[in-house]
Amino acid sequence: MEIAVIWIPVDIELVEPAAVAGLNHTRRCGYRLKGIVRAPWETVEQMMIDGEVDVVVIADPAHLPTDRSPRIEVAADRAAHTVPQAGEGLPVAPQRCGTHVR
Repeated sequence: MEIAVIWIPVDIELVEPAAVAGLNHTRRCGYRLKGIVRAPWETVEQMMIDGEVDVVVIADPAHLPTDRSPRIEVAADRAAHTVPQAGEGLPVAPQRCGTHVR
């Protein structure tokens, strides 16, 4: 069973919605929750480096610092992706637990 922490940046004022989203996600994925961390990104980063946690759960990708490390970038060919016509919905891929950023 993978060990997860929910990271909520210290500058986020509304903690409850982020905590609830993280708790629901960890429960759905069957992660063992180590706790909720309200600290600078570097604290969570060190927890990953030290092997204390396998997964960091966030409520919103906007919470991640842009200069974080480790970084993961997708080098997909953007031209290969078509843009839907006005009025068409975007395709939605099914979500899988276990695919996480470390």
